[in-house]
Amino acid sequence: MTSISDSFQSLRHQNKCAFIPFITAGDPDLETTAKALKVLDVGGADFIELGVPYSDPLADGPVIQAAATRALQKGVKLEDVLEIVRTTSPEISAPIILFTYYNPIFYRGAESFLDQIAAAGVKGLVVPDLPLEEAHTLLEPAAHRGIDVTLLVAPTSSFERIQAIAQQSQGFIYLVSVTGVTGMRSQVATRVEELISLIRSVTDKPIGVGFGISSPEQALQVKKWGADGVIVGSAVVKKLASGTPEKALQSVSEFCQSLQKAIAS
Repeated sequence: MTSISDSFQSLRHQNKCAFIPFITAGDPDLETTAKALKVLDVGGADFIELGVPYSDPLADGPVIQAAATRALQKGVKLEDVLEIVRTTSPEISAPIILFTYYNPIFYRGAESFLDQIAAAGVKGLVVPDLPLEEAHTLLEPAAHRGIDVTLLVAPTSSFERIQAIAQQSQGFIYLVSVTGVTGMRSQVATRVEELISLIRSVTDKPIGVGFGISSPEQALQVKKWGADGVIVGSAVVKKLASGTPEKALQSVSEFCQSLQKAIAS
């Protein structure tokens, strides 16, 4: 798999908007997670965000919180998640972006954690509770291991903070489309268009928009506003948790193909 930055560069040359689905590892089970990664890849995912189950996911809404709880109740640990990445990543083309809170990183030590995920084949890292002021603890050592650490811009971020985040973020800028936690919304806030323009005024790095996007129509709207990537989480996680694993995977496949088709138009 190529790096996050290189993949975005290639997509830009093709005038394509990246489709970035999110799933929670271990929900409904580890076997289904491995299959889901392949389904998403075949379904047109340009990158895949893989969430590490965590007991106190402050940035996540009820759907992803419930998925993490179910995975944790089954004993899913970081090592299990990385084993899935290790065995699956050679078989898919979409780079895997690990989504984890900082506590597992702190517990293992940044250098050891980065060694582990790099060895497994992880190409990107998103840590929603990592403050900008502490980002240096991961940015440089991650870069040395070929991992892009992507920082988040919130709707409430000041212009000065957006500038600082844009300067340091690797791979792309993760624009949070709503104030609050993840979850499906009936519409995407129009302020997203303004924020994309604001970020674009200070950097040429790609901009991925997430939190709240749950339909092909919303994905297309975000693309039209100028996003380089569309991140869809709760809607995918919800479908993956519904019905038998076989039916859930089929539902996810159809949904993701509809999203990919919308932003490819």
